[in-house]
Amino acid sequence: MVSHSVWIVGTSRSGKTARLVEQFCNWVTSEKQYTESFYTKKTGRKKTGDVPEFLYLKQTEPGVLVLAANDDNRRELGDIIVTSTLGKYPVRAKTPLGFFQDEVILFWPLLINSLNLKAQFPVRLRPETEQELATKLWRPQLDEEILRLAGVNESRLVRRILDLLQLAAYSGIPCENIAQILSKGFGENATTLEPEFLASLLLDWRNWCLERGLLTYGIITELYSQHLLSDRNYQQHLTKRYQAVLADDVDDYPSVARLLFELLLDRGAVGAFSYNPDGAVRLGLGADPNYLEGLAERCRVEILNGPPPESLSEQLTKQMVELVTSPMVLLSLPKTVHSIQTTSRAQLLRQTAEVIANAIQSQQVQPEEVAIIAPGLDAIARYTLVEILVKQNIPVESLNDQRPLISSPVIRALLTMLALVYPGLGRLVDRDAVAEMLVVLSRKQQPPENSTDAMNRVSTTDAMNRVSTNIDPVRAGLIADYCFVPHPDRPNLLPVSAFERWDRIGYAATTAYSEILQWLEQQRSQQELRLIPSPISLLDRAIQRFLWNGSNLPYEQLAALRELLETAQHYWEIDTRLRQIAPVETTPHTTIIEFIQLLRRGTITANAYPVRPIGGARKAVTLATIFQYRSSRRSHQWHFWLDAGSPLWAKGGAATLFGAPFFLRDRLGEPWTAEDEKLAEEQRLQRILTDLLSRVSERVYLCHSDLAVNGQEQIGPLLPLVNACVTVISESTVN
Repeated sequence: MVSHSVWIVGTSRSGKTARLVEQFCNWVTSEKQYTESFYTKKTGRKKTGDVPEFLYLKQTEPGVLVLAANDDNRRELGDIIVTSTLGKYPVRAKTPLGFFQDEVILFWPLLINSLNLKAQFPVRLRPETEQELATKLWRPQLDEEILRLAGVNESRLVRRILDLLQLAAYSGIPCENIAQILSKGFGENATTLEPEFLASLLLDWRNWCLERGLLTYGIITELYSQHLLSDRNYQQHLTKRYQAVLADDVDDYPSVARLLFELLLDRGAVGAFSYNPDGAVRLGLGADPNYLEGLAERCRVEILNGPPPESLSEQLTKQMVELVTSPMVLLSLPKTVHSIQTTSRAQLLRQTAEVIANAIQSQQVQPEEVAIIAPGLDAIARYTLVEILVKQNIPVESLNDQRPLISSPVIRALLTMLALVYPGLGRLVDRDAVAEMLVVLSRKQQPPENSTDAMNRVSTTDAMNRVSTNIDPVRAGLIADYCFVPHPDRPNLLPVSAFERWDRIGYAATTAYSEILQWLEQQRSQQELRLIPSPISLLDRAIQRFLWNGSNLPYEQLAALRELLETAQHYWEIDTRLRQIAPVETTPHTTIIEFIQLLRRGTITANAYPVRPIGGARKAVTLATIFQYRSSRRSHQWHFWLDAGSPLWAKGGAATLFGAPFFLRDRLGEPWTAEDEKLAEEQRLQRILTDLLSRVSERVYLCHSDLAVNGQEQIGPLLPLVNACVTVISESTVN
């Protein structure tokens, strides 16, 4: 029997997604013909132009499930499908984990009955809140001996243990079987913790969360795979809702996605799946490409041969892979590959930015045609590259730049404001924090310049330059020195006249300070009268009064403020739920203290939604790690591979989760040896080279410094490529 499902195999940019959409359109066409005959047979009348097509389609096809590897790809794929079908066909586009979450929440009453849970609406835990609550629950058991044996600090150990639950859930393994998998995987390794101990912690955590209606990604996935998918009532609802499934880049999906696909296919649904053998970006982070590849046996396989027409893949892949795997081979790379070589990394960053700036200014390439890709981007590298390029009026876009919220002066100022309004928070505020708050809260947005050049500038620096402050840092420091009164319970700000030479402050600064002081006093009074519903309301008031003020904030600040409010809303929602279940005797503002301390630990980052701009793509140089760039599925004319001598290239730019190899379905519980690790790194490096070369069309620059940031010599796996370059740009060449 010929399968109606399709398995599309191809390398990066070989047209897999386009073929997936084409297959969907073919389904729509054939389904339309079928439903027209169905309508005629049932009613005795032919379809007329007065009846919309989607009414015919709805009689047999409730909808189509469309899945993508990550949220950015999901939005793009959903938009393409809706555009291709003129929005006439019901489509639900999700990521696998997003779909699991929606289904668990939608069918929560069914889970309440089957698992005897308390009837309460579920609340999803963010990863940072998950880690904080798990740490509190496990702290009595994680003593110094346990931490010494684990060889990591408490925070890292808690994250590792939580990751085990997530990996097991992604693999379709129940929490009760984790100890068995770890025992086989660890073997006689005495340097690790007892598997039974780790499993007992996870069971306690899972049960604790379910009692309170709290859901993590791991718990959501386990509930879906172990309970919903095996429930007959759910299976009936699922197959009624979806009789077709499209899944793009299934090489980045967890194992449990195959269980979902097989259930749908067994019940008569048709499927179209795309698979990239050189993908597997999320291997080690929960993806199981080998297990998903087994679906091909149930489908008609289509192979998209050949590399992308506009890429260096065909020209360079074989040579580069041979040089990396056999360093003794004497090969010279073609002129499309250049190398930038320096002694120190500081020189490398400067020269890389200068080469890019010179190429853009000489019209060899446009900013949006350039990508800087690194195995890891530290703050120094990111700042240096952005600073040099922006000074040359070349905008830079950092992909998924997740810096801690606390790194934003605006966020720090708002937290200081909370400490000045609510009692009992005086130990969280000091003189420097007050001075910074005064500078931030006294900002005034000025209109942009009228010149055409000014209107064309889109960089963050330009937006920041249009912001002036009525209280500059020097005056803010003076005010904080003489007017701030520290106190553990009630820190206070005195009127500016408390400073004997307050005339030196100036009229504008004095007026702005008086307004801030008056507003703080007003909020204190309202707080004492319980007229402020929650700290979230106070944060919103401060943003409206001092930061928004009818102005257009820079995108980065807007993203940080949005994430702050969403985080605060989530934090107090969880706190309310916990107090309902088990009231605790704490001071009134303990939650605020813990919230501020959580932010100061840097565990929460700004990741605003939507992450893509409205309108056309931004004309900027792309700056990304290997993992971020490959996940985004972008392509450029020029690539700059930063830190080409770094050993991190073999890691793929992303750390593998602790214990990840134990939960791959084709080797469940098998020990992971040094030889396995070496082979995995070689295969990962080959996939990275093949993938990146498929995403560049004109030039590749290998940017290498002899010494790393810590002064150690760089002898990573790509060093043979650097040595094989004919075209070399050194410091003397630039100067």
